[in-house]
Amino acid sequence: MSAANQGMKIGRYKDIEDFLFRQLPMFQRVGPKAFKKDLKNIQQLSAQLGHPHENFKSIHIAGTNGKGSCSFFLASALHQLGYKVGLYTSPHYKDYRERIRLNGKLIPKAYVKRFVNELIENGTFEQKLKPSFFEMTVAMAFQYFSDEQVDFAIIETGLGGRLDSTNIISPELSIITNIGYDHTNFLGTTLEAIAGEKAGIIKEGVPVIIGRKQKETAAVFREKAALCKSKLSYAGGQKALAHFSDVASSFPEYQQENLQTVYTAIRKLGLKFTSQDLNKAWGKGLKTWGFVGRYQTLAKSPKIICDSAHNEMGIRQLFEQLGSEKYQQLHIVLAVVADKDLSLVFPYFPKEAQYYFSQAKIPRAMPREEIKDQAVAQGLAGKAYTTIGRALAAAKRRAQRDDLILVTGSIFTVAEVV
Repeated sequence: MSAANQGMKIGRYKDIEDFLFRQLPMFQRVGPKAFKKDLKNIQQLSAQLGHPHENFKSIHIAGTNGKGSCSFFLASALHQLGYKVGLYTSPHYKDYRERIRLNGKLIPKAYVKRFVNELIENGTFEQKLKPSFFEMTVAMAFQYFSDEQVDFAIIETGLGGRLDSTNIISPELSIITNIGYDHTNFLGTTLEAIAGEKAGIIKEGVPVIIGRKQKETAAVFREKAALCKSKLSYAGGQKALAHFSDVASSFPEYQQENLQTVYTAIRKLGLKFTSQDLNKAWGKGLKTWGFVGRYQTLAKSPKIICDSAHNEMGIRQLFEQLGSEKYQQLHIVLAVVADKDLSLVFPYFPKEAQYYFSQAKIPRAMPREEIKDQAVAQGLAGKAYTTIGRALAAAKRRAQRDDLILVTGSIFTVAEVV
């Protein structure tokens, strides 16, 4: 019998994490079974805690790609401007606590431990209410931000928007980055349908910024905003970053859109800032917040780049950016999760590259041999390795000084090398 069923406290932090990961369903562990069809659980859990999300200002961010980057960019900018800032993102790379940050620092282990034990003591897991991993983490973030009396909390959605557990907040501003094909088994098989799910974060009277204007989705957002009487605007163009050209140029090209979106958001919030503020926020400031895994250089000779791209839009942007790199031979370490349709992304992978197929250390990983078989059918040649570490080691052994090694396929893939 688990400690939760006995109503007993959990003593060690490691056991708290084991409880979070093993005893509660989560999308990363059990896939579709973790997807909830409504917000009842998080609403009940929030009520039990006294609705902590009502005690701070928030900014809600959804989208297919770029929502994590926008969340970090915005958190860093607001912190640079002197605000006390909470940041909730998912998933994490190395440490569970990466999901919840305050002014760039991870939530303390003692707080995580106390929060979970209080739920156990209150009999939360003995009632009909059985919060998922995601619901517990969202509630913990909201409680932490409330306790710490943050000025702003940047809240990234996990999956979709309308039914996402974060969607009980009433934000100051909603942001939707872009719409592409991902999680189609949950969100729909057309861009219009996916946009409809993301548009679920648009709230009554709350302004919304759309990061990219797409003909397939424009009407969806326009109609939802009109229904909610929310002012809709699109992110400014390249001119918006004219004063930040030095720092903006240090990012890969595909991040320019995210920087423009965040710049537009800061202006929409009516905050006063200088170009120096944003240069600091998007330069050294991001290191404070632990911004990793997005076109990150790990080594220079041979050059090793890791990127968490995992869907069609992200993979396409990744290889477009890779076109600006100079190298002799490209080596690609690839591992993905089981629900990915590789037929959508493999056309973007160069046939002349050397491939090293593997799988992340998560139950939901696609078997390496399955990735290899599908890759071979698409004309991509390579070998399968038991771990991502071994795959990368093999790539390093074969690579020459002027070659380039790319590690990609999912956050879980990158998490094992950063």
